Amino acid sequence: MNRFSQWLRKQACRCPKILAGCTRGSAAVFAAVAIPVVIGLVGLGIDSARLYQAHSRLQAATDAAALAGSLQLPYDPDLSKGLVSAAVGEFLTRNMPEARVLDLIPGTEVRSVRVTAEVDVDVLLLSVVGANTKTLTATAAAGFNNLEVAFVVDNSGSMKGAPITETNLAATELVNLMMPEGSHAAIKAAVVPFRGKVHIPSGVDGLDAGCRNADGTWNWDLNEEYYKPEYRYPSYYSLRVATGTCSSIPRTHALTDDRDEIITAINAQDALGSASGTVISEGLKWGRHVLTPEAPFTEASGEDDMRRIMILLTDGDTEDGKCGGDYAIWYTPNAYWTNAYYGMLDMSSHCENGGALNAAMLEQAQQAKADGIEIFCIRFGYSDTVDVELMKAVASSKPGTNDHYFDAPSAYDIGDVFKLIGRQLGWRLLN
Repeated sequence: MNRFSQWLRKQACRCPKILAGCTRGSAAVFAAVAIPVVIGLVGLGIDSARLYQAHSRLQAATDAAALAGSLQLPYDPDLSKGLVSAAVGEFLTRNMPEARVLDLIPGTEVRSVRVTAEVDVDVLLLSVVGANTKTLTATAAAGFNNLEVAFVVDNSGSMKGAPITETNLAATELVNLMMPEGSHAAIKAAVVPFRGKVHIPSGVDGLDAGCRNADGTWNWDLNEEYYKPEYRYPSYYSLRVATGTCSSIPRTHALTDDRDEIITAINAQDALGSASGTVISEGLKWGRHVLTPEAPFTEASGEDDMRRIMILLTDGDTEDGKCGGDYAIWYTPNAYWTNAYYGMLDMSSHCENGGALNAAMLEQAQQAKADGIEIFCIRFGYSDTVDVELMKAVASSKPGTNDHYFDAPSAYDIGDVFKLIGRQLGWRLLN
């Protein structure tokens, strides 16, 4: 028995006129005092549990609403079209019908949506003092943050015109979405244009500016070995191999958080100039290099909470001249003989029948995934089943799905595909 109970009993024992007996009287007084206290404690416990459960439900519903709103940001980046608002309202109602949106604003640091919701909860204890309900609030923000994105884009001649123009527009829109003017988000972007090789700036890997062979050696145009007569057919033919097959490929641009700088690099892509095939494995390899912090590129953060994304777009199969293509000619060598494999005197790695170039593509994709890079694949135009399946194998889709693989039958489908990718990139709760 605590001191308060002892005091009550002692006081009761001093009042024989009120209580028939000391023992019976003290118990009655104790009960009269204790019962309201117990009832209050029970009510407080019930109210606390109810408020805790309601707030947990409200926070979960607000989180879901913010995430749903962020999915609409590619289509409603400034929240001016009502698409974000409608999605937020729908998901809040779906998960907690009694809740309501109190405030909906764009996020301040990144392209995001910030939702504040509230709900009224019936209470027991507070009703004694005339308060039958308590209003709870919760806030959540979702959008773009902790992203490093590399645009790995086919710049071969068949991409010129509308395809490369639409690709540049779509990539620019995605950059503007992820990196709005004045933002300070942890977001960087890079561009890796490729054909049969990639063009690397000076100072990256210890070599001069220029293209690279598959083994990392320097490549500018045709290896001097191929000027020999035995590579011509007929032997008296003059060697008709275009020059400038490297200079016409835009340079790879490392990860940067400078929005204007990366948009300039994107818009430098025009798919003009002499072609040298489409060697997808080289695009994948250098896309991996820019997204990892180890040399040759070191701009990537390497932080565990950073989401590393590669967006690969190509309109052709991996090809080197043995597989035809718009730039194939009936004798060799041709412009394809300047690519990353011929440049290192590899004349046996071809693409036909699932050959070495396709194997290299799958190998580079696997290495990128092992480094924690997500690969989104966009297949522009039409292709046969084998090549589509190869691209699906490159993509980082969840098991049983093709959620990281997209078809863009025409150039004017490319923008919609980039928006779908943007939905997946933006679906993240922000602290």
